[in-house]
Amino acid sequence: MNALVWLSEDPTLFPDIDDALTDPNGLLAAGGDLSEARLIAAYRQGIFPWFDDDQPILWWSPDSRCVIDPTSFSPSRSLAKRIRKADFELRIDDAFSQVIDYCQLRSGDEGTWITDEMKAAYLNLHDSGFAHSFECYINGTLCGGLYGLSIGNLFFGESMFHHVTDASKLAFTGLMKTMANAGCPMVDCQLPNPHLLSLGAFELPRDQFRQILNKHIDQPPIDWLQLRGVCPVIW
Repeated sequence: MNALVWLSEDPTLFPDIDDALTDPNGLLAAGGDLSEARLIAAYRQGIFPWFDDDQPILWWSPDSRCVIDPTSFSPSRSLAKRIRKADFELRIDDAFSQVIDYCQLRSGDEGTWITDEMKAAYLNLHDSGFAHSFECYINGTLCGGLYGLSIGNLFFGESMFHHVTDASKLAFTGLMKTMANAGCPMVDCQLPNPHLLSLGAFELPRDQFRQILNKHIDQPPIDWLQLRGVCPVIW
């Protein structure tokens, strides 16, 4: 069994993801901080932070990895019907701080894994142009959304929320359409759950995940300033 590694002060140094523990699956390292440099270095290597308030910062790279291919995404019949109603509006990066606030409230029901420290770190990444949100509005009210990181032409999903049925799914379709148009071959969903699997996510062995990651992480970045605002969804 591999031993858990405590990180050094160098924000770019992480153990190889193949050295992650098998129990718990994917636990790779502990310690460090949530600086922009360390977080970007982590995601570039297929690693993400996940911890509670009473724990040190924990870094993970599970095997297998939950992902979705936006170029092959197709909404279910019921979701496509909901899209055709066209009684909602999708927007990009109009309410990032509200989205992460609502995701933090939702995470409190499942353990406080979006800590105040983590929220501050991702707000900083948004200000730096790495973190982005997709929002669903109904009658002008924010009813659902998601956020994550964009590096190269890949997207690393972090969390989603909904206050109205299907609102997070509608935001997810906006993400899928946007990333498919950008030629993104993979959106990282980190860990599987029934909701993600119902949207077409699947589990990919870590070595295959790393191959796609290494091929696309240094591709020209997506122009999110141009994308900001209304996000049309047509299926």
